[in-house]
Amino acid sequence: MRKIVYAGSTFYTGDALAEALMDYARALARHDIADTIFVPGRTMQGDTDKVELLIGPASQIVSEPVELMGVEIEDDELVAQLRSLTAQLAPRKPTAEPADGSGDGRDGRPFDDML
Repeated sequence: MRKIVYAGSTFYTGDALAEALMDYARALARHDIADTIFVPGRTMQGDTDKVELLIGPASQIVSEPVELMGVEIEDDELVAQLRSLTAQLAPRKPTAEPADGSGDGRDGRPFDDML
């Protein structure tokens, strides 16, 4: 379980959710954009609910491990969604074309589609 401190509030959520949240917040910050998400969590009073977070470049989120009694909060669908959103924001890696030109179907002739 992880303790999340954000904007003066504290809630608890599962390890996988916290990791996905932190990764997504980092990706948003790299692109200087923000998003609002709802994360299942347990409040300081012990209530379980969805916590609304506005995360982005100015977010100051702290995640630390805690030992709490009770069931780990999980949401596999949200974790998958956050990982997908994070992947979409990942830097694109250029791919090299084969030196023989076999990768584009042009027989090595550049710009033949412009004729």
